[in-house]
Amino acid sequence: MKIISYNVNGIRAAFTKDFLGWLKVADPDVICIQESKAGNDQIDIESLEKIGYHSYWHSAQRKGYSGVGIASKIKPKHVEYGCGIEDYDSEGRVLRADFEDFSVISVYVPSASNIERLDFKMQFCHDFLDYIKELKKTIPNLIICGDFNICHHAIDIHNPVGLKNVSGFLPMEREWMSAFIKECELIDSFRFFNDQPDNYSWWSYRQNSRERNKGWRLDYNFVSYTLKSRLSRAVILKEVFHSDHCPVMVELH
Repeated sequence: MKIISYNVNGIRAAFTKDFLGWLKVADPDVICIQESKAGNDQIDIESLEKIGYHSYWHSAQRKGYSGVGIASKIKPKHVEYGCGIEDYDSEGRVLRADFEDFSVISVYVPSASNIERLDFKMQFCHDFLDYIKELKKTIPNLIICGDFNICHHAIDIHNPVGLKNVSGFLPMEREWMSAFIKECELIDSFRFFNDQPDNYSWWSYRQNSRERNKGWRLDYNFVSYTLKSRLSRAVILKEVFHSDHCPVMVELH
């Protein structure tokens, strides 16, 4: 079982950069998309079907903004759109697909360019933690994929000292992520296999950041403890270039 999470920074733009060709070669069983920036009627669902994927999309009410998707080779038993909180669901932030013995969530945590949005981001984070804890009572086997817009540890960002007061690496954000992992009994699948620095999933378009590998690890595949024995591999696919993010992958057997 190969699962990929990918903030595509616009699914329509990605399609013009041979996203479908890449997807056929990458061949995940499930791909979780963030920042689709498109309504359902603007996404080429037919082309995804032709290469073997059932796809589901939870778009923001605001055009060209946010939005998450899940495409899967196996048809889910159930798809849950949103998390039941209107402020977040109107922005297309959470989508869940339930399969036989596990569920996959695609989540796009808000970014925070100002103090008002930071409050919104932190409220989302606390509510999302509560949502996952409650969900795990009925669905213990969760794989939570997404752009969390948070670097957890100093190893996850290229300049931890210089960026310590920037949203995405604030103490309160990092503390929340530690609490999220602990209280929801999750494994950061990439760090389960790799403890090396200089592994990032997002780079600014400015100052040749990607070429210089001045990045941030914002994208995660969190896996329930209950699935620990099934983890076989987790990698960052940094050679993939449809977006300012790159895909992150986890494999389970």
